[in-house]
Amino acid sequence: MGPALPSSLSPHVSLLPSPDLVRLLQDASLPPLHHILQSFSPLPQVTTRTTSLSTVSHPSFALRFSDLADTERACLEDDEKRAARTIDWIGERIAKQCAHWLNEINASPDPSFTRTPWWDELSRCAEGDHLPSKYDGWNHPLSIILAVSTTAPNPLQAITALHSRVLEFPSWVDTTHLLYTLIVHPRESPLSDEEAGALFNAVKKQYGLHAFILPLSLPSPPPPPVPVPAFPPRLPPPSPETWQNGSPTPHPHSTTSLVVSPNFLKLSEPDIQQMARFTREFVVMSLVPWMEKCVVEWNEAYSSSRRLPSRLFSSTRKLFGSSVPPAQNPIHTAPSSISSLPSRSQTYNASQPASASIVLAAPPSQLRRLAEFATILGDYKLATTVWEVLRKENKGGSDILPLLLSPSPAVVAHVSYTLSTVYPHGSDMTPQAQVQALKYAVRWEAGISTNDFLGDTLEGERWLVWAAGNAEEPSAALLLAHAAFLSARKNAKRRAALWYLFAANRLEKCGIKPLTMFFLRKAHELFSNQPIKSLSPSFWDSEGRLSSELIRFDAVLSGIEHPLGRLLYTTGDIKGAVKFFLGQLRWSSASSSPLAKIDRPNGDGSMEANSDKVLLEDFRVAFSHLRSISSQDIDVHDLKLPISFVFPASSRTRLTRDSTNGDQAEWERREEIWSTFWRTRGKDTLEKSGRAAVGEPFWVDVALQNPLDTEVAFTNITLVVEAWDKDTSWINKYVTVERVDEVVLGAKENRMISIAVKASQAASLTIPSITYNFLGLFPARESLARRGRRLQDTLQQRQSVTYAPDILIRTDVEEASQELAVSFENNESLVLNEGEHKSMKLWMTNAGCKTIGEIWLVGGPEDQMWLESSESESLSVAAGSTETLHIGNKLSSWSPYVIPINEELHSGDSTVVTLTWRPGHVAYQQLCLLFVYRETEGHAFHCTRVTRTYHVNPSLELSATFSPNPSIDSAYLINLEVSNLSSRSLRVKQVTAISPTWECHHLTPLSSTPLQPAQLITMSFNTSPLDSSACIEATTAFVSRTLGNVLNGRKVEPEDPPPLDLTCCHTSTYDSCISVHDPAISCLFLSEKRKVIANSIAQSHPHIPAITHPQIFPLFNPLSVDFLIFWEIPSERRTGFILLSGLNLGAGHAALQEAIENVESAKVKRSMYAETQREKTEILQSIRDSEWNAEMNPLVVTIQEGVVEHDFSQGPCLATVKFFLRNHSLTHPSRYVIKFGAREDEFEQSQVSLLVPWPLLLIRL
Repeated sequence: MGPALPSSLSPHVSLLPSPDLVRLLQDASLPPLHHILQSFSPLPQVTTRTTSLSTVSHPSFALRFSDLADTERACLEDDEKRAARTIDWIGERIAKQCAHWLNEINASPDPSFTRTPWWDELSRCAEGDHLPSKYDGWNHPLSIILAVSTTAPNPLQAITALHSRVLEFPSWVDTTHLLYTLIVHPRESPLSDEEAGALFNAVKKQYGLHAFILPLSLPSPPPPPVPVPAFPPRLPPPSPETWQNGSPTPHPHSTTSLVVSPNFLKLSEPDIQQMARFTREFVVMSLVPWMEKCVVEWNEAYSSSRRLPSRLFSSTRKLFGSSVPPAQNPIHTAPSSISSLPSRSQTYNASQPASASIVLAAPPSQLRRLAEFATILGDYKLATTVWEVLRKENKGGSDILPLLLSPSPAVVAHVSYTLSTVYPHGSDMTPQAQVQALKYAVRWEAGISTNDFLGDTLEGERWLVWAAGNAEEPSAALLLAHAAFLSARKNAKRRAALWYLFAANRLEKCGIKPLTMFFLRKAHELFSNQPIKSLSPSFWDSEGRLSSELIRFDAVLSGIEHPLGRLLYTTGDIKGAVKFFLGQLRWSSASSSPLAKIDRPNGDGSMEANSDKVLLEDFRVAFSHLRSISSQDIDVHDLKLPISFVFPASSRTRLTRDSTNGDQAEWERREEIWSTFWRTRGKDTLEKSGRAAVGEPFWVDVALQNPLDTEVAFTNITLVVEAWDKDTSWINKYVTVERVDEVVLGAKENRMISIAVKASQAASLTIPSITYNFLGLFPARESLARRGRRLQDTLQQRQSVTYAPDILIRTDVEEASQELAVSFENNESLVLNEGEHKSMKLWMTNAGCKTIGEIWLVGGPEDQMWLESSESESLSVAAGSTETLHIGNKLSSWSPYVIPINEELHSGDSTVVTLTWRPGHVAYQQLCLLFVYRETEGHAFHCTRVTRTYHVNPSLELSATFSPNPSIDSAYLINLEVSNLSSRSLRVKQVTAISPTWECHHLTPLSSTPLQPAQLITMSFNTSPLDSSACIEATTAFVSRTLGNVLNGRKVEPEDPPPLDLTCCHTSTYDSCISVHDPAISCLFLSEKRKVIANSIAQSHPHIPAITHPQIFPLFNPLSVDFLIFWEIPSERRTGFILLSGLNLGAGHAALQEAIENVESAKVKRSMYAETQREKTEILQSIRDSEWNAEMNPLVVTIQEGVVEHDFSQGPCLATVKFFLRNHSLTHPSRYVIKFGAREDEFEQSQVSLLVPWPLLLIRL
């Protein structure tokens, strides 16, 4: 027993009733005869035989009956027009019945269903097509039943008229069919039973044995109706206008297509038995034997034609040629046993000459009819063989082979090829192609068992998607919907949701809203059920996220909810639409999914310009409409804004004394500087956040961020305030919260808004959330709490993710006690030149009720400042003089300044402090000053912040070169170049050379001419050593000891380097010079030097902790020479200085070489970590390349230049040549050897001597 074939592959039988029979059935309240006979299809238990005489049992043998006149007329219609009408007809039937289907599904107690009524309807419409096609022979009539009744005036004449009727089929319709005669003999017939029997015998004698007399009682009145299976839906004929526009007039008796077939028959039980007997006898005794005989004869012809290889015939024609033209498509002729009606149609074959202007299409070939007949009879072995031959000859067969073959990849290939021929690549999807693909898909789904169809080998649900293609008709949408239904049965929910979404999008364009909503809900339901994928808990720990924060593929769900919301809105479910539109915002550009960044397409395939704007507009319109139709307040508790516009991590409180400017990180760094500084002096804490005062407003700075790509408006913004141990009535009475009317954020805009809060009584306030009206309509609330830190104190906390309680914004409001108000006298933005030092006045007022007795100023490490006091005066010395500045030479870190106040500041008292400040580098930023104060010793510190914006422009660029001086008066010659980079003229008024071991003197007087923009001047200095070898040796020993500890991994003990005396040589354009003992200049100069050295060490030794630098490196290298260039702009009263550092004069002797060699030769245990070993190697290399390990040849030899005049005619010349040898080492003597002569017989003199540090030796030869 083979597979059950779809009904569309069953025999097609056409009936031609006589007019008297039509009237008889109408009088008996019965439908047309082909409708009555269709009620008895399929027949149970029909047996057929194969060509090998094997029996095949058919549990169900289907038949298709039609009216011959309707079939003939339908064949005259254009294929594309009929296909377009078919698609529209299917869409109309689906649209009319879908609401009823959905009501039945919703009313069903069992929500799970195994079949879908829309697919059943689509299948019946596709399977109900019985009209012959040019592409196959399944719908070509296999038999024509000529039916008359004995109520005719002359029944034999009526039968003769029917037999003599000419068939009006086109040329491409196969005329091979079985002719059958049916005589209906009603009980009320004028003929008696004997006369009817004689008529029957005469018909069999004249027209053959394929005849039957059907006796019927047809009582009057008609008996009660008997339910029967519904007649297959068939495409109604075109409108009468269509027939009048060039088509033949419909047959006068062909009105059966306009009659709607009822689902019942008014037949008595004997009549039903007679009808069933006739139907079975027609099939078993006539139709099946006739088909078997055709198969046997055609198979013999087919087998005989294939006994000789086709290569033989091709080779013969190739060698000898042929004058016979190639045959056209073979046309099979009816066997001798087959009766045929006279036909008006003409068929073209090899024996008929073709007209020059008309080429008639040929009917299906005999080979294809053989394959179709064998398939119907169940001879699948023969059918498969013939279909394969047809497939190889590109004449079809790929569409039927999937029904006959076992599941395999070859079946999928057949399906793919079939659909590729229907939908050629790049071609338009014509209505005819859509209908053909629909038929194939329905046949495959019905003819293959469900297990095989949905198996992993075939994956038949994908075939339905391929058949749907890109068509946007209801039939294509239902193919996608059924594919989704089958995928859901396979538990492929994500794929099913996607296909449901595609089906809904296409149905929405067709206007079938009920089914569209149903498919969208199914897609939403399937996609919301996320697949369970168990991951190790360690995965989430390593990612630092919760399992609930998993980012999923959300593009499909967004495409589901948006059209579903719009459909709900158009159908009147406004609140449901609002829920979907509000939920859509989580799929906006604010989504954390990477796919949210991809532009989403519109329904027409174009890219949506601003999807966020569309989502917001849909929500705004729907919610506004909901408010307008609601008589009372809308319950929004079940509605929640899915995205956040508030950034709690950046939200904070700000007191009146706090600065609104400055980076928070800068303020935290200054607070850390203060904490480090005061940690060694006491345990008094700094009240960082401060406390608000009663009656004084404080502000909550809320960070708003718009993650959308469109503008968003917020209205009625305010804070939710809670008080510890206070109720709501107390808060309403004593706490005033500002309400911001409206804030509009642009696309992707971030903004900080300040909301004022004022309490009239002391309390501890907590601000957990903020409320606002989204788009001015929807009330929303967002939390301002930040998640607490990850807890890892206990074993349980380390094994499972546990966080501390959320961090809320808290502010303590107390009676005003201590408050220092600080402000600049002039708070305008500063525009400075590089190196300029600016004096600014600071006003400090005690705004609290308690006294303030101690004030500190905290700046940044890059800030250079000096606080003037009443005792501090500017100092000057005579021009050209030399000073000595004694320093500790410690590279100390930046420390806060104590502000000198004469007495305690009582409430309301003020004082003025002058601050001299020099910017650290060229930049545009803010000066951030932190003032720390308290009442007296033992009390906690409070702080206030002050900022001032400044912009620093470049001024001077310095560069220096040095070389050994050929003169005997000095050791080195230094050339200093000064270039003006500013846009205005500057005057270099003073140059100060500073060094612990060298004394520098300017060779020429300093010019008083202003230095114009882009101008450069050069200054030269003679440099001579001082007698300071002791400080060099002491400092070098200190550095060797500390860096040796670093190389050997020992702890660096806190130790200060030896102090130094800096020799400062001044050169000025004026009679007096600025003294280095001037407190402001000395402080600013040392601060600048400290910054330069700290940056250099951090860059050269990145692996040595910065906190240990003061214990390892000194501030000055004893061999260094620094230059201070003082400049001024007299017209603008601007002064400043630029420091040039980094010149080291004199010979070095690799002071660290011994320590480096000891480390390299020591047997140290290697680390198992490559990073640690590499870090040690880099530390060693950086110390080897440092200035403290520099080494050079200390001896420099020069020859005194001169001109010798001599007359060599008087004899040889003896001249004196002066050589100068100089030892540039200030700590080590140098041994030298002088050799002269190249040969032993020449004059030779050798001298070995020891040259002590610095002396100059003159040798005359």
